[in-house]
Amino acid sequence: MKSNSYPAPTRSPIIESPDMQEAIRRRAEEVYIRSGRIPGRDLDNWTQAQHEILRETGSLERRTAIVVDVDGVQYVGEYGSESCGGYKPGEYSAGEDIALRFEGEKMFLKRPNGRELETRIVHKIG
Repeated sequence: MKSNSYPAPTRSPIIESPDMQEAIRRRAEEVYIRSGRIPGRDLDNWTQAQHEILRETGSLERRTAIVVDVDGVQYVGEYGSESCGGYKPGEYSAGEDIALRFEGEKMFLKRPNGRELETRIVHKIG
């Protein structure tokens, strides 16, 4: 069954840039993980990732999430433009070790540039 939740992939110079393709690829991996690692949904995951990235880059009011695995427990941390400190999807690679800390319902991830990405934990799996 094909999902109709997101528009079909589009072609544009912005989407075809190597940086954008890599950001979409990484986001598609995040979509795959947060949706339960369901096999056979590669196109749907890619389309959703593309839709999210395009929506985010066109809006300052974006809200998005990152999934982090800590000892077999996955934490979904939502962040917005006001708390991301310029974070762009794709700064982390799937499976990469990330320094992080928790404070109550917040999760802080150390970014490659030394700054922190502040997120609000919205879901815990496992």
